[in-house]
Amino acid sequence: MAEQLDDEQIQQQLPEGWERDGDEITRTYEFDDYLKGVSFVTDIGEVAEEEFHHPEIIVGYQEVEVRLTTHDAGGITNKDMRLADLFNDEY
Repeated sequence: MAEQLDDEQIQQQLPEGWERDGDEITRTYEFDDYLKGVSFVTDIGEVAEEEFHHPEIIVGYQEVEVRLTTHDAGGITNKDMRLADLFNDEY
């Protein structure tokens, strides 16, 4: 099981564009239209499946909100940071 990061580690490792919201890290990605956002969700869904770590994803008209936490660790871990970095690579 992954170990939960402390506040300082989270602040130091938080990927560009991501924010902390309690026991989760979040980012809202913006797109020109709905279908580009849906395509992005498909891409990051494949990445998440490869990593065996699955985010909460909310699809809006021109935006996609992604929320990451490691439930079995009870908070934010290196798994979340890694996945956030990989998602940024897809954007």
